Amino acid sequence: MMPRPHLPECLAILLTLAAGAAHAQEAVVPKGVVELFTSQGCSSCPPADKALETLVREGEVVALAYHVDYWNYLGWADTLASKDNTDRQYAYARMFGRNGVYTPQAVLNGREHINGANISGIRDRIGALSTEGKGLKVPVDVAVANDELRIRVGAGEGKANIVIAYFERERTINIDKGENRGKTVNYWHAVTSMETIGMWEGKETNLVLPADMLKKKKKAGGCAVLVQRMKTADTPGAILGATVLTGEKASR
Repeated sequence: MMPRPHLPECLAILLTLAAGAAHAQEAVVPKGVVELFTSQGCSSCPPADKALETLVREGEVVALAYHVDYWNYLGWADTLASKDNTDRQYAYARMFGRNGVYTPQAVLNGREHINGANISGIRDRIGALSTEGKGLKVPVDVAVANDELRIRVGAGEGKANIVIAYFERERTINIDKGENRGKTVNYWHAVTSMETIGMWEGKETNLVLPADMLKKKKKAGGCAVLVQRMKTADTPGAILGATVLTGEKASR
């Protein structure tokens, strides 16, 4: 289920990002969006978590990790998991016509899925989607200037939601129980919440948000702006454009 708009929380995390970091990122045009559904309680997930870290470090895609909560019963409650993340994965399952979900699952551009540990397959499919006309064709820019956060979505075809996903930049977790007992895993771009802040209807759209919420959110690891079609009110579809901003490393 896509979360309903909640402007103040959106502003809080976005506006904690340094202006320099925002401007440094706005010129980057990502090749695609990789959304990894993972769990600290899943023995198959650490290779996928490492693959996502590699993609983040390469900086060529918008890479997000959604920690799900349905493996918590195995003996370790994922410290980064949320019901909203699980709901988003089930929403994708409806879109794909699947009866169930799995980890590690990587959703590419909101259009198809693949095993999240298959980094070569992810790279190949991101490239193929662009070749097939299913890449990120709608430009998205974000900048901080004059105490304002300015989001610009360029022109294109169709209608979509403008969504912001907030994430922790990096978190190291020592797992004491469950299937990954005894492992220490680095987790990157773990999504903490999402907000829908506007609609895009094919025309250039500019959103200007005030900067007076600057200090309301302490953790400012970063965020991604997604332009995403909706199949239904609560079922996500293709991602048409995206960008990512990163601030200081999330506090541990």
